[in-house]
Amino acid sequence: MAMQREQLFRDALELEPAERTELLELLIDSLDGLDAESDEDVEEAWAEEIDKRIAELDAGVVTAEPWDKVRKRLRNAPDG
Repeated sequence: MAMQREQLFRDALELEPAERTELLELLIDSLDGLDAESDEDVEEAWAEEIDKRIAELDAGVVTAEPWDKVRKRLRNAPDG
């Protein structure tokens, strides 16, 4: 399965950006409704988490870190 997934990923990278975006939307849409009962709870929990994190940023409790820096650190992690 991993090899098949990796091949699909490599194939997808050869698509034009607009085609990759469309593929991504189709994949995300395919997940909708898998667990419709908990969707509302999940959405509410995410909204609360987002509000909490924005408040922390606004209050200066935490600082943001650029994605490229985070990605580099994750890729260099021992289990990454």
